[in-house]
Amino acid sequence: MLGQDPDAAQELMHSWTAELSARAQAAAELSDRVATIAASATGADGAVRVTVAASGALTDLRLDDRVQRIPGAELASIIMATTARAQAGLTEQVSIAVHDTVGVDSESGRAVTDSFARRFPRPPDEPDGWERDARNGW
Repeated sequence: MLGQDPDAAQELMHSWTAELSARAQAAAELSDRVATIAASATGADGAVRVTVAASGALTDLRLDDRVQRIPGAELASIIMATTARAQAGLTEQVSIAVHDTVGVDSESGRAVTDSFARRFPRPPDEPDGWERDARNGW
């Protein structure tokens, strides 16, 4: 038993310490990577482009001149849907970062991935109304 072999006990302690240190380093790397993640999406056939930070906050909004033909309420809906698609892209990027650092099967990896998936679910794959109308000659 470990109590009878001081060398074995010391080796076990070194092993645990090394494992904890490696996990802490991987968690810190995950935190750093997640903090720098951003995602973008487009809507209205590219007339709307949004970029969001890891927090989900909108950091950039680009509208080209084609949006002038879109009624205000419809444009607002397009921007919101496009933002939701960009935010869902964060979850995909976080999953990659988790895989590369702490591992997808780790408790911390699942917690981070699940948190993003709950906060930023994938919206339905449906074109926004303006894109449907544009295909119909609107």
